[in-house]
Amino acid sequence: MKPLPADAAHALDIFQQAGSWEQRARLLMQWGEKLEPLSDAQRTEENRVHGCESQVWLVAEQIGQHWQFRAASEARLIRGLLTLLLMRVNGLESATLAQLDLNDWFNQLGLARQLSPSRSNGLNAVLQRMRELVKTSGY
Repeated sequence: MKPLPADAAHALDIFQQAGSWEQRARLLMQWGEKLEPLSDAQRTEENRVHGCESQVWLVAEQIGQHWQFRAASEARLIRGLLTLLLMRVNGLESATLAQLDLNDWFNQLGLARQLSPSRSNGLNAVLQRMRELVKTSGY
């Protein structure tokens, strides 16, 4: 198994130190503020992720063999979850992204049990959309 990207390892360390769901929820809100905003031109129907209760937009860029994603949402908690997801996937190659176990990642962070089924489904929809973008790129 490949090591975590540096940002993901840092996030994992911080979230594992949080002793309660309240602390993790506070961290999620704070980390959601770190999410780089998308421009209005990027918040298009084409970039919208379907399957999320909240509106989520996703854009992808391939740099060499590695992928970089950016995402946005109006919902504060979702922005925090997206930040953690992006920290886990950014910089991955296509094959590694295809194998990613999202539930395992949020379980390691201590967040899996607090995710409602709709939030969990929404995050899986974001990951699925990432995989579709990678697949349609031909790599």
